[in-house]
Amino acid sequence: MTLSLVVLAAGMGSRYGGLKQLDPVGPSGETMLDYAVHDALRAGFGRVVFVIRRDFEAEFRARVGARYAGRVPVDYVFQALDALPPGRSVPPGREKPWGTGHAVWCAREAVAGNFAVINADDFYGADAYRRLAAFLQGARGGRFAMVGYPLANTLSEHGAVSRGLTQVGPGGVLRTIVEQHGITPEQVGPGRAFDGSAPVSLNCWGFTPALFAGLGARLDAFLAERGAEPRAEFYLPAAVAGMIAGGEAVVEVLPTSATWFGVTYREDKPRVQAALAALVAGGEYPTPLGV
Repeated sequence: MTLSLVVLAAGMGSRYGGLKQLDPVGPSGETMLDYAVHDALRAGFGRVVFVIRRDFEAEFRARVGARYAGRVPVDYVFQALDALPPGRSVPPGREKPWGTGHAVWCAREAVAGNFAVINADDFYGADAYRRLAAFLQGARGGRFAMVGYPLANTLSEHGAVSRGLTQVGPGGVLRTIVEQHGITPEQVGPGRAFDGSAPVSLNCWGFTPALFAGLGARLDAFLAERGAEPRAEFYLPAAVAGMIAGGEAVVEVLPTSATWFGVTYREDKPRVQAALAALVAGGEYPTPLGV
């Protein structure tokens, strides 16, 4: 089975102030995507599908896709406002993208087998990809996986973040997941609003193609109910939670020894650069990275 890595790279990057997916952060100018693809290939993934926007396609292909030419099969999928289920149309005034659930749904025709989903601007660590690959080699039907990271290790000192807060049941099975916006470090810890040790979703998932039927049905229902709201988004975690509640999916939460870090705000970049430099110095990655 050829495992695909679906990379969500269509985000606007509005808080960061630019196309952070293309920003160099490694010692030799590597992007976060370069590390993601490198780790995925080492873990056994054999194909990459980038979900991007048409307005930066040429720049993305030249600055990112070209790095992998001849090393791994690469496909591109476009997240467009008018890519919707039959009978649905874009409401007047809608400009904001439809969200991560819609982005993954847009990749349905580009993915034939089992696949992982990640954000383009997050560093998940090599162990996360190894665990996903091992899970996906045997996954069938509605058996999915989510890599969980402790909330306290996923915050930014420069502003609020959004995280998928989870409830995990016996055997490490995900009971539910709720997207929480506006989380700051001051709200996390003993006696505070959020438990810092609780696993959260950072959009690091393992799926079978069975996802797409449930995702499409929930996207259609979302558009019927909230499509006219100019800023409403169809989030992937909410869709998965709906499938769990409906008995369509069982999601295993995969623990990992990997350290997550990301660039939510431009001020986060020096910390990420220092972390990557330390991993390179420790022999975890070569420099230049290559693929």
